[in-house]
Amino acid sequence: RHAIGTSTAAVLAAAHRRGIPSLRLIEEANLFQLGWGSRQKRLQATITGATNHVAVGIASDKQLTKTLLDQAGVPVPAGSTVTTLEQALREARRIKGPVTVKPLDANQGKGVTVNCATQDEIARAFEFARKYGRHVIVEEFLHGRDYRVLVTGHKVAAASWRRPPHVTGDGVSTVRELVEIENRNPARGDGHTNILTTIPLDDLALQVLARQGHDLDSVPAEGSVVDLRGNANLSTGGTAEDVTDLLPEETRDICIRAARTIGLDVAGIDIVCQDIARPLREQKGGIIEVNAAPGIRMHQYPSRGTPRDAGAAIVDALFGADDGRIPVVAVTGTNGKTTTSLMIAHATRLAGLRTGVTTTEGVYIDGERIVKGDCTGYRSARTVLASPDVDFAVLETARGGILKRGLAFDRCDVAVVLNVSADHLGLDGIDTVEELARVKFVIAERARRAVVLNAEDDHCVAMSSELAHGVEILYFALDADNPVLLRHLENGGRGVYLEDNMIVLATGTRHDALLDVRTMPCTMKGAARYNIANALAAAAALSATGFGNIEIAAGLRTFLSDWKHNPLRSNVFDVDGVTVIFDYAHNTAAYAALAETARALTPGRLVGVVAA
Repeated sequence: RHAIGTSTAAVLAAAHRRGIPSLRLIEEANLFQLGWGSRQKRLQATITGATNHVAVGIASDKQLTKTLLDQAGVPVPAGSTVTTLEQALREARRIKGPVTVKPLDANQGKGVTVNCATQDEIARAFEFARKYGRHVIVEEFLHGRDYRVLVTGHKVAAASWRRPPHVTGDGVSTVRELVEIENRNPARGDGHTNILTTIPLDDLALQVLARQGHDLDSVPAEGSVVDLRGNANLSTGGTAEDVTDLLPEETRDICIRAARTIGLDVAGIDIVCQDIARPLREQKGGIIEVNAAPGIRMHQYPSRGTPRDAGAAIVDALFGADDGRIPVVAVTGTNGKTTTSLMIAHATRLAGLRTGVTTTEGVYIDGERIVKGDCTGYRSARTVLASPDVDFAVLETARGGILKRGLAFDRCDVAVVLNVSADHLGLDGIDTVEELARVKFVIAERARRAVVLNAEDDHCVAMSSELAHGVEILYFALDADNPVLLRHLENGGRGVYLEDNMIVLATGTRHDALLDVRTMPCTMKGAARYNIANALAAAAALSATGFGNIEIAAGLRTFLSDWKHNPLRSNVFDVDGVTVIFDYAHNTAAYAALAETARALTPGRLVGVVAA
């Protein structure tokens, strides 16, 4: 019930090969998002977010499709729509030759009967078609083979010769037995669950057999081919042979014009002609249908001929050279995640990017909180990545979310690991700080561009040796003389440190002062050293994602950590002359940092109130 359809799976596989991420939007349906945020595309089977709704409606009306194609100079069979048997017989007489009878708006070959020459055949075909719709098309029967051409964007991606379901006699087995043998082929399955579909033995199959002088108990001669259907749809058991390289340029142009005339970005063009290698008009061939949401398994897995990557053609038409990704910064650590995430998000918004951010307080899209609560896990990150209004994502990622559901992203551009200390130990099988560090490292190993690490935290430093090759490391430190930082800079690496109250961004021998921390409201005039550390990490992450020094400094200088902008994070109040700091601190490292800040703010009495 939850399996991905064959056509959808081919498109997803092509996207993954190109590094385009995907999200399944509904577990029970083949509805997917390719790409993230403002660069996303939607996909359901082979209908895309770019597929025109009006065009789908036109393609569903076969007579309207033929009329528009005829007006556009595309060869189509003569015929019209009828609602009664009398009208059907009259139209057949007007055509003066064998006719095809089919429902106006069915698909997958349902209700189609071809090559009807007598009144009885037309009557049976009319009643069969009426099972699938009140309106029935009676049109000129085009002699020849059945071909399907796949158009994606403005090019022909593939073409197949579709053969009706058939069996080949062995001189011993009955038709029924031959069909049973063929249906045991592992490539066949129900509906679209496999490469091919099982061959049905229904009333229409009996009629087709009768025309050939057979029934289910007939024993065909060895080597003789017995058809089980007049039409060649894969959904009724047909097979396909690739003929892409045989298409003349004129036929390619006609197919592209047909798709554009209907308005489809992805279209299956059904052609009947004697030989697809010859121009259509000279052999009186024509287009009999244009299909929205065409199946592509016949092109991906032809019974004969060269497989064509139709999924890749659809992805190319959707994305061009783009990978569908927006910049993603993931922030983890024991303390400071929310403030650091909001600092980064504030700077990116100030630079003009619509930013989505997840924190312990909620999900924010372009500065507006859309979800309230602890939003540091899988579902919240998905909310940001699925929003079409997000150009840049900052995802606070906590240990609980990682352990319970994993990550909502396959990789991020920049990972930030602030610190690792004792917190929530004994939960979810994490009993030691070392085990907690392994959980945090999950974020670091997903970074593809850079990882920001705390040079003053041994657990963070230890992560540097396990990062993927080519991933840049940026260290940050409150101590400008930190040996890990100094050694890194001596080797030409980048880092951010504090010196004489200045945040300094260093690249090897170049050291640029960004701003005085005392001008940042969230540092309480330099007293809150933990927020200085958060600012150092934020500066490193912003630099790693390509922001300039002026943009970084402007973002940090204007960031507010008050009750409105960053609730529960060192919010300062004056209560009848008493300075009160309200904070979310909930572990020993946070208590120590908060006490240090409070002592730096006042020479007077200090009272700590801890609630559990």
